[in-house]
Amino acid sequence: MTDASAPFDLILLAAVCLALMAGFPVAFTLGGTAVLVAATASVFGADIAWGAVPLRIYGIVTNPTLLAIPFFVLMGLVLEKSRLAEDLLLAMAGAFRKTRGGLLLSVTLVGALLAASTGIVGATVVTMTLIALPSLLRSGYPPALSAGSIAAAGTLGQIIPPSIVLIVLSDQISTAYQTAQRAQGAFAPDPFSVADLFAAALLPGLCLVGMYLVYQFIRCRSGAAEMLVPEPVLPAFPQADPAPPISQRTGAAFIVLAPLVLILCVLGAILGGMATTTEAAALGAAGAIVLAGYRVSGNRPVLLLLPACAVAGLIVGKLAQDMTSLQPGPNLVATAFTVLCALGLLGGLVLNIRFLHRANLLGPVLDNGIQMIAMIFAIVVGATVFALMFRELGGDQTIDTVLSGLPGGTLGAILAVMLVMFILGFFLDFLEIVFVVVPLVAPILLQMTLPDGSMVSPAWLAVMMAVNLQTSFLTPPFGFALFYFRGAAGDLVSTVQLYKGVAPFVGLQLCLLVLLWLMPGLATWLPSVL
Repeated sequence: MTDASAPFDLILLAAVCLALMAGFPVAFTLGGTAVLVAATASVFGADIAWGAVPLRIYGIVTNPTLLAIPFFVLMGLVLEKSRLAEDLLLAMAGAFRKTRGGLLLSVTLVGALLAASTGIVGATVVTMTLIALPSLLRSGYPPALSAGSIAAAGTLGQIIPPSIVLIVLSDQISTAYQTAQRAQGAFAPDPFSVADLFAAALLPGLCLVGMYLVYQFIRCRSGAAEMLVPEPVLPAFPQADPAPPISQRTGAAFIVLAPLVLILCVLGAILGGMATTTEAAALGAAGAIVLAGYRVSGNRPVLLLLPACAVAGLIVGKLAQDMTSLQPGPNLVATAFTVLCALGLLGGLVLNIRFLHRANLLGPVLDNGIQMIAMIFAIVVGATVFALMFRELGGDQTIDTVLSGLPGGTLGAILAVMLVMFILGFFLDFLEIVFVVVPLVAPILLQMTLPDGSMVSPAWLAVMMAVNLQTSFLTPPFGFALFYFRGAAGDLVSTVQLYKGVAPFVGLQLCLLVLLWLMPGLATWLPSVL
C-alpha cells in the first residue's frame, strides 16, 4: 500500500454515505462504490489486493455459520404462514382474560416465544398487529402504549437466541477476535462460536423481557382504562393472508407447548454441544414443518407421531451403537434400526410437506424465503467487499488512530462506537451496520485493555452491540418494526402515537445497555459455565 491511497478511505466513506442518502440499493451501493473508489485509488498508485475479492465471496457462500440463516428463515416463515403464531397469541390472551393489563402482558410473552422460535421481526410484528391491536384498543388501552408494546415485542427476536442478528454478529466477532489474538502473537487463537454468543445473549434477552413486563404492568395499574381482555377474535384485515383450511382448532396445550418444545430442542442442541448451529437450525426447520403440517391437516395424529417416533428411534439407535461400539464386529441390528427410523422421519417430513402444499402454504413460504435469503446474502457480499476495500485503502489504520486517541481509553472508545452504532440505527439496517462497522472496529477494540488490566471480552462486546442494534428496529425514521406496524395497522394508530409508544421501549433497551456496562457478568457468566 502506497501513500497515494491514504486519502481514499475517507473518500470511500463519504461516497457510500451520499449514495445511501440518495436512495440507491444498499447491497449494490456498498460493493459497487467500494470497487469504483478502489479502482480510482489504484490508478493513483495504490496497491489493491483484487485477488482477495473472489476469495472473500467464496468464503461467504461456504461459511458453515451463515448456512444456518436459510434454515432459521424457513423455520420462522413456516410458523408464521401456518398461523401457529396466531394460535399462540389467542391462547395466551385467553389465559390472561381476567387479569388487568393481561392482553398487553400476553403480547410481550408471545413476542418472546415467537422471538425464540422464529427470529423474524416482520412476521412477528405483522401477526401481533393484526390480531392484538384491535382487541387492545377495544379494551381501553392507550393507542400509543398498544402500538409501542407490539412493535417492541416484535423486536425481541433480535436479542433472544436463536436470532439471525446473533448469527451474523457472531461470525464477524469471531473473525475479529481471531484477528486481534493473532495481532497480539497468539497464533493458536481461542475460538468464539455462535453457541457462545447465544449463551451470552440469553440472560440479557430475558432481562429485557422482564423490563418490558414491569413497565407495562406499572402503566396498566396506574391507567384509568378498564384494560380487561375481551374474547379474542381474528380481525378481518384486508392485509391479512387468508387462513389455511383446517377442520378444527388445535388444543391449547399443543399451541403453547409445541413452540416451547421446539425452542428447547434447538437451543438445547446448540448450547449443549450436541449439534452445530446449522444442524440445530435444520432440526428447527424440520420441527416447524411437522407442527405446521399437523395444524393445517386438522390435527391428524400420524403427522405428529410418525416423525416424533422416528426421532426417538434415532436417539435409541445412536445410544445402542455407542454402547456396542467397543464390541468386535458391526452391530447390524442397531444399524438397520437406525436406517429404518431415518426413513420413517423422511416419510413423516414428506407427508407434512404434502399437506402444506395442499393448503397452499409451501409456495408462499418458499417465495418469501428465497427473497429474504437473497436480500441477506446480497448485503453480506456487498458489505464484505466494502470492508475489504476500506482496509486496503488504509481505513483500519485511520480507525485505530481515531479510537486510540479518544479520551477515556478503552471505555471511551467502546462508548464512542456504541454511540455511532446507535445513530446509524436511525438510518441503516442492522445487516449493514454489522457487516460494515463491526469488521472495522471490533479487531481494534478486542486488542485494548480495560482499566482492571483484562482484555475486552468478545461475548460482552457482542451482546452490547446486539442490544444496540435492536434499537435500530424502533428508531424513526427507518425503523423496520415501525414500517411493518404501519403497514398492518392501517389508520387505527397514527404515526405520532406510534413514535410516542416506542420511545419508552427504546429507553428500556438503553437501560439494558447501561446495565450490561455496569455488570458485564450478565453476558459473560453463562458462556463461562457452559
